[in-house]
Amino acid sequence: MLYLNGKLFDGRDALPPGHALLVEEGRVRAIAPAAQFEGHAGPRFDLRGDTLLPGLIDCHVHLTMSGDGKAVTGQGSGHAALTLQALENAQASLRGGVTALRDCGGVDHVEFAVRDACNSGRFLGPHIKVSGKVICMTGGTKWKIARVADGPDEVVKAVREQIYMGCDCIKLMATGAVLHPGTDIEDAQYTEEELTAGVNEARRFRKPTAAHAIGTQGILNAARAGVTSIEHGMFMTDETVRLMLERGIFLVPTLAAIEHVLLNPDAVSPVSLAKAQRVAQRHRESVGMYYRAGGRIAMGADTGTLCNPHGENAQELRYMVACGMSPRDALAGATSVAADLLRLPDRGTLKEGQIADLLIVSGDPLSDIERVADRRNHRLVIKDGRVVGGPESELPA
Repeated sequence: MLYLNGKLFDGRDALPPGHALLVEEGRVRAIAPAAQFEGHAGPRFDLRGDTLLPGLIDCHVHLTMSGDGKAVTGQGSGHAALTLQALENAQASLRGGVTALRDCGGVDHVEFAVRDACNSGRFLGPHIKVSGKVICMTGGTKWKIARVADGPDEVVKAVREQIYMGCDCIKLMATGAVLHPGTDIEDAQYTEEELTAGVNEARRFRKPTAAHAIGTQGILNAARAGVTSIEHGMFMTDETVRLMLERGIFLVPTLAAIEHVLLNPDAVSPVSLAKAQRVAQRHRESVGMYYRAGGRIAMGADTGTLCNPHGENAQELRYMVACGMSPRDALAGATSVAADLLRLPDRGTLKEGQIADLLIVSGDPLSDIERVADRRNHRLVIKDGRVVGGPESELPA
């Protein structure tokens, strides 16, 4: 398929006008001025009025959660039903333009089966990376579904267990959470020593690490430990920014998680609503601080949390731009930067040899981020060169 007559965003910037992109056998075969394809005898797709960009990458989702706030324990409906729910959620994200994602904490590793089924092509879905069980202290954030570990030695053991199960990264819970009852967001739940032990063990086996970190001290502990990414980062300071920059740490803001709670106050408990109201503006300021300082920001929507359903992942881009990010940098955060974080060298950019995970939207998202953030403006979602979503198509069975 030859895509021509429209705008192309390659994951970092807009290509000069008049370029076209050729896909063959699920990969980008060539990108060049359209005149170089005059002899192309195959099918063509007219992008007139549209923009072609890499498929979006959501670096922070929870496949076993569906945005309805129901407890996720693997009990009741059982693991089989939970696995099907996770697959349905992955496919909903794909239809919403997300062609790759990272699950940042599941239930009893049921999401591993969904990863394997989608990545092998057995079932249609985005390319998936998983962290396995989150690792937290006794009584810490998400303890009901986490691997509880206290002290450096036990944290190391917990990391080894996730690696044994086949995880792609390690998730450490450094602080309390907005939507987790009984935890204070300012509390640093893990010490720097415990986090360092976990990060070092993960690094020994070439696994990146993500730290749930909201309060300032927890962010500092995680940054000093050398985590790969800070998730949320709501109470950042000049010191946290400096340290994260020095160590090349990514920020995954997950702004949608808070913004959607504020838009649906009746759906959340009074305690969690009060915490969300307390952190919202500080959260936006922290993201703006890291962006202005030149930090690497990757899109992650905390998809699956309360009022934050799969398929609407792209709305995170709207909130990133509202924090001061340019549409170009927000889109890079959802494509090339996200691919760097998730170690996906053949995704996230448009260049020869890359896997043809693509999104076509109406209009120009570099001047109006809503062209991507609002999925009603999506024309087609393309995975491995195959149309899998969009109002002009139906998701194949």
